[in-house]
Amino acid sequence: MSHYAIGDLQGCYAALQRMLERIDYRPDEDRIFLLGDLVNRGEDSLSVLRWARSNGIGAILGNHDLHLLSVAEGFATSREDDTLHEILTAPDRDELLHWLRHLPLAQHVQGYLLIHAGLLPQWSVAEALALASEVETVLRSAHYHTFLRDMYGNQPAGWHDDLRGADRLRVITNALTRLRFCSTTGDMDFSSKGDPAHPPPGCLPWFQIPNRRSAGHPIVFGHWSALGLQLHTDSIALDTGCLWGGQLTALRLEDRRIYQVDCAELPGTRPLR
Repeated sequence: MSHYAIGDLQGCYAALQRMLERIDYRPDEDRIFLLGDLVNRGEDSLSVLRWARSNGIGAILGNHDLHLLSVAEGFATSREDDTLHEILTAPDRDELLHWLRHLPLAQHVQGYLLIHAGLLPQWSVAEALALASEVETVLRSAHYHTFLRDMYGNQPAGWHDDLRGADRLRVITNALTRLRFCSTTGDMDFSSKGDPAHPPPGCLPWFQIPNRRSAGHPIVFGHWSALGLQLHTDSIALDTGCLWGGQLTALRLEDRRIYQVDCAELPGTRPLR
């Protein structure tokens, strides 16, 4: 049995199918874990969700997946470049959204922590999993509407142990699904999505923060296509811009072997001009 982590799909179903061929995927033996942002911007998010749900695929919630849930409940409006309409009008919409709402925000697999975006420097891996579980519990409960209603916003900017209610859940969610840059004290900055070599003033990429408590434990994440493929001892970035005509990247956890599929000529991508 092999375990594969695959970077952001964002609705690029053709690239996913090409990757399954590339890794010689055996459904009865292998396990796949999608690192969030299963949907949106690409042309076939519906097929991605249907395939993942029907095949029992492991997946992590990303910010685009949460956006879909919020739009479906009427707490957010679709953006101009969203491609969610096909899901929202599908006959199996409710089943797909229910499955999506029950996905984790973090998962520990084969000695790796799988997340979509990042961790705050105050959090150990064990604490991150426990905090993710707080959000997961609410999302899976009858009160998920309240969470989705209060989810959006950049404040509070950082973590404090005494945070409660919506503020606490928002900080956890922002870190796990949106974080790129933060200060050495863990204040998140969402003003930049770009080159990690040019961070906002006073900030660093979250995985470069000195003395972060999760250091030394391998963390696999997506979300940040400007990073490209990053293979460090304790941080592995797998979002390589499939949607934008880059590559779709998979990591075999057992031996850290990398598999890539070129996406520029595949249906559903949006090559940069």
